[in-house]
Amino acid sequence: MTGDLLTLSTREMDTLAIITRLAEHRMTQAEAARCLDRSERQVRRLLRAFERDGPAGLRDKRRGRPAPNRIPGAYQAHVVALVRERYADFGPTLAAEKLEEYHDIRVATETLRK
Repeated sequence: MTGDLLTLSTREMDTLAIITRLAEHRMTQAEAARCLDRSERQVRRLLRAFERDGPAGLRDKRRGRPAPNRIPGAYQAHVVALVRERYADFGPTLAAEKLEEYHDIRVATETLRK
């Protein structure tokens, strides 16, 4: 790395510590697999990524990307406006049930809770 700041989660930091010990031959792949609660094959994959890219190889590759099952913003705005207009005094679960029953719209209760 050339001065770039690397951000790792707590779990990724724990993984880094174990993979570092593995790379220094102070731990076996089986022990590392038990500590990380992963298979030995996954540990070998992590070790290769660490040897190739350093600590950045252990970072989650999905970080910063939107979830693949995310609801489009315009659709979510439409659904929330409909709930505010017709079901403002309903809780999120009942509102979701009414949307499905009367409007054939299926959304998670968490979408309405926000």
